[in-house]
Amino acid sequence: MFYYIEGVVAALEPGIAVLDCGGVGFELHTTNISLGSLKMGEKSRLYVYTYIRDDAFDLYGFASKSEKNSFELLISVSGVGPKAALAILSSGTPEQIALAIVSGDDKTLTMTPGIGKKIAQRIILELKDKIGKSMGEMYGTDVGAVFSSPPGSNVGDAAAALAVLGYTNGEISMVLREIETENLDVQEIIRQALKQMASK
Repeated sequence: MFYYIEGVVAALEPGIAVLDCGGVGFELHTTNISLGSLKMGEKSRLYVYTYIRDDAFDLYGFASKSEKNSFELLISVSGVGPKAALAILSSGTPEQIALAIVSGDDKTLTMTPGIGKKIAQRIILELKDKIGKSMGEMYGTDVGAVFSSPPGSNVGDAAAALAVLGYTNGEISMVLREIETENLDVQEIIRQALKQMASK
């Protein structure tokens, strides 16, 4: 329904940002990270996810597309609602959450209040499966082999993390070809890839 909303920041509250667009104040639920990027009285843009249920019509706003993509992936997991997804994304950047998912690090996810080990493991399982389909096409191999590979599969792990952030196979493939990845760890590959994508 809404792709993004752009307006002057009229109010900032815990978990809430209000953007004034031509005299109409839009209340958007958001993460601590997105809140930290906003300043009262300044014009800002938030990418929007519209959540509609019988008893709810809520707008969720994100300062970056990657944060919105991560939110949409998280709420696709059975048992993870919008509030839980916001809490997870408030506890770490999309890149950090993506790394936790692709590396099977449930401890990082359970650091979020309200996220137990069972839910964390479900997030990892369900999102790895989703990534696996697209990564298998890119690498022509079983993505499970990428996740379980010994050190040296940094490119595969980085590509999987970028897929979690919503980048397409073509975008990932192109940007990784432009990076000298041989002596880089996963985080550095992702950092350089995101920097290049942001400049395009």
